[in-house]
Amino acid sequence: METQKNNPLHGITLEQILIDLEAFYGWKRLGEQINIRCFKDNPSIKSSLKFLRKTPWARTKVEQLYLRFQREING
Repeated sequence: METQKNNPLHGITLEQILIDLEAFYGWKRLGEQINIRCFKDNPSIKSSLKFLRKTPWARTKVEQLYLRFQREING
């Protein structure tokens, strides 16, 4: 199996990304950071995963926010 040295998200599931972001920001602030309805209207990990798996542009925004979050907490 080929390793992905240049992919900082390698080995991190979308579910784990959402859990980490929600724990750090909370749904309200997450919805302010990324303006998508699944974060603002009755948000849950399950509904957000369903939407993000079908919507590449939104998933990209979440992944980019996660990378910024990682840089912020790791200094």
